[in-house]
Amino acid sequence: MATDTAAAAVDALLKWKSKQTDSHTSQLLPQDDFIYLILTLKKIPQKGVRTNPNKIPLPHPIISPELCLIIYDRPKSNLSSESAKKKIKSDGISVTKVIRFSKLKTDYKAFESKRKLCDSYDMFFADKRIIPMLPKLLGKQFFKKNKLPLGVDLSHKNWKEQIERGCSCGLLFVRTGTCCVIRVAKVSMERDEIVENVRAAVDGVVRFVPKKLGGVRSLHLKVSDSVALPLYQSLPDVKLKIEGEANTNKGSSDILVDLSSCTIAHS
Repeated sequence: MATDTAAAAVDALLKWKSKQTDSHTSQLLPQDDFIYLILTLKKIPQKGVRTNPNKIPLPHPIISPELCLIIYDRPKSNLSSESAKKKIKSDGISVTKVIRFSKLKTDYKAFESKRKLCDSYDMFFADKRIIPMLPKLLGKQFFKKNKLPLGVDLSHKNWKEQIERGCSCGLLFVRTGTCCVIRVAKVSMERDEIVENVRAAVDGVVRFVPKKLGGVRSLHLKVSDSVALPLYQSLPDVKLKIEGEANTNKGSSDILVDLSSCTIAHS
């Protein structure tokens, strides 16, 4: 991706967001919006849905300390809610809520309770042994908002290191379609931090794509209530016939969008 492309897209989004915040509808808008990278693949992934996301390292953490940890309180387990809270406090871990797996199954059956839980925390972590069971249990709201819990090994003592590492990553969930959405920054971050995160995210997601950049159809950047600004677009294979020449050229080419003068229209 061209050096200026990410910076120009970020500048356009921040300018648009600033105008929205200053408008009379500012109270209805999120106070600290996420910035999303939208990856569109050329082909549907063959391996199906992953319950564990691919982690994209970012230079600047994007998650605030509103974190929830789901523990596996199986019979004969040595880990209780009280012992987990004690370790979190003693280690200085930024987890604000601990939920037992058994309580999750009984107290969060209704759609509204799941929705409220999803909206209450920026990120969720869970004992890695129960990760495969959580997508069905938590429901589509967690899928929609890319908040499926990230697995941690609670049998190890390094809870803080695992959780901080998770907060420093963008999470690439592989779906059954060609479109993936990754949170890469927050509007409240410094402009240069956002640009660095966007560039790192683009480099990171491409590494997980079959055929690398050759498997990417497009990359876009947006906030929740804006249009998506293009960062990269792959052109389809076409035959080009140039007038005055007998030869035709077959192949594919890619374009990097010039956003230096881009503005986003809003009502």
